[in-house]
Amino acid sequence: MNVTALATFETNRTQDGAALSVARLVTTRFRCYATARLDLDRRPVVLTGPNGAGKTNLLEAVSLLGPGRGLRRARLPDIDRLGDDGGWGVAAIVQTPGGTVEIGTGREPGGERRTIQIDGKAARGQSALAEHVSVLWLTPEMDRLFREGSYGRRRFLDRLVYGFDPAHAGRVAAYEQAMRDRSRLLQEGTADGTWLSVLEDDMAARGVAISAARLDMVRRLDRALATSDGTFPGVALAVTGTVEDWLAEIPALAAEDRLKEALRANRRLDAQTGTTAAGPHRSDLEAWHLPRKMPADRCSTGEQKAMLIAIVLAEARLQSVERGVAPLLLLDEVAAHLDEDRRAALFDEICELPGQTWMSGTDEALFEALGRRAQRYAVADAAVRRMY
Repeated sequence: MNVTALATFETNRTQDGAALSVARLVTTRFRCYATARLDLDRRPVVLTGPNGAGKTNLLEAVSLLGPGRGLRRARLPDIDRLGDDGGWGVAAIVQTPGGTVEIGTGREPGGERRTIQIDGKAARGQSALAEHVSVLWLTPEMDRLFREGSYGRRRFLDRLVYGFDPAHAGRVAAYEQAMRDRSRLLQEGTADGTWLSVLEDDMAARGVAISAARLDMVRRLDRALATSDGTFPGVALAVTGTVEDWLAEIPALAAEDRLKEALRANRRLDAQTGTTAAGPHRSDLEAWHLPRKMPADRCSTGEQKAMLIAIVLAEARLQSVERGVAPLLLLDEVAAHLDEDRRAALFDEICELPGQTWMSGTDEALFEALGRRAQRYAVADAAVRRMY
């Protein structure tokens, strides 16, 4: 890309009101880094270097600018740099459609909770991050998403929902806590029926809301997936489960009543098994490769990777259109399973998205098609060097 084209590219992205990007990222005692600092523009970010150099650690740091446990779902102490006294920090200057926001998050030495500051003021909880930043990611571990258990697929779908409805995270957490409390009471065998009913009423209300949000997300994603240019495969999605079946037939309030009845009827069974037989925690996300008319779990690893990319790109487009801001996109080792044409198509699309995309890889040559449309960093031995 020549200088004039690069300037035009930067101007277009800067003037786009839906732009979201990290302008500065600083980590302290984070994973392998004693400290690291990246000063960035709005272009995609490419991190290259050998395995174990610290590329994914930087992506994880960016993922913690949003709510949740980050792309590794790590325990807070596990993020501490080995050999230090404990505690870690991530600080960032983020450019959002509403202006510049300073975000800080981390763990104090000996602390058990994640601290969050926004523009220098302590935030009450992680939900405050969702008001400023939405983050999506793909990691190599997710390549097995369609072949392993349903838990990972539910978690993947719920993260897509968070991008539109940050309160969904709270509903899921509250539902799971009520389910654990109910299970504990049933296991103890001394549960008060009134208290069980309170927990089951709460589970029913939140559970139906969770299923309804997942169904709505899949319907909207299917429309966004239909706008694909064909470089990545067409994908059809569906949420399957008892609660979802009820919602297809009866109103939400009636589905709540039915879930309450099921929970009460299953008390003895649930006490014996130590599980909860009914609820949205047993639902699943199904995906079909439309050109091959084949369920995702029967597709090749490369085809499944392409399907995941198609879904994530559709989510990013959807957020850009419906929310007015595209998410930060984190793609760890994304190019490894793509042929040259699909890599080029992916790079073209992420350059058109107003949200900033971060990519990592061991092979610099895989990113050549990006040229100067991306800013490149070399990562080695827990040190980061800007290439251009």
